[in-house]
Amino acid sequence: MKHAFPSGYWGLGLRLATLCVAVAVSFDAPAKELKFENVFSDQGEPHTLHYQVVFTSKGAKHQMEVWRDGDQQLKRRTDDVIETYAFRKPGSSEFHMSILDLKKRIHTQVDRTNLYRIGNFTDWFDLSHGLKHPKGKYQLTRALEPEGTHKPIKSCQWNDLTQDSRTTHICWSAQSRLPLLIQAQDGEVVWQVTALDMMPIPAKTFDIHDEGFVHNDANQDIESD
Repeated sequence: MKHAFPSGYWGLGLRLATLCVAVAVSFDAPAKELKFENVFSDQGEPHTLHYQVVFTSKGAKHQMEVWRDGDQQLKRRTDDVIETYAFRKPGSSEFHMSILDLKKRIHTQVDRTNLYRIGNFTDWFDLSHGLKHPKGKYQLTRALEPEGTHKPIKSCQWNDLTQDSRTTHICWSAQSRLPLLIQAQDGEVVWQVTALDMMPIPAKTFDIHDEGFVHNDANQDIESD
């Protein structure tokens, strides 16, 4: 995240770094090209989704498990180190987040609006689908399976998302409304779903267990800045 946090925000900044695994580009789609929001749409997604994914960020591999309860509750557990919970009311773009650093035993609370205030433009789609809507110009086209790629766990449609001379290959599942495999132009797999189910999620999954944690209200700090 390219933002100079004021004093006291460094811990929050490190925890926020795990929030969004996204494909970001820097070009606006020409009128005749496919639109991101149409191809990677969450319309008709399953009410509940539970999946495990291996992804690469800044050259390091990570594991993440995600529980998605429609568009109202979300839980992500990354490397058994960070737990992220997000909750929002039906029809609202605003959501509340709790970020638990399991090693340092810190519970940070922050709202979407205040994330934006400090330059972290994370939205619900980013958190729950692993793709970030590109800003500026981009080119998006249907594609064939890249040569020598890994096999996705289920059927999905390949799409090429291009910026400058760099193309990212994304295999999107219309059934789960999720990228099952993302491959960089050099062949590196940067996102691969390894397990997936649509079974009902126990309500207790979204209970936050923070006994003995230090509580950090980032909203109060940001709003008073």
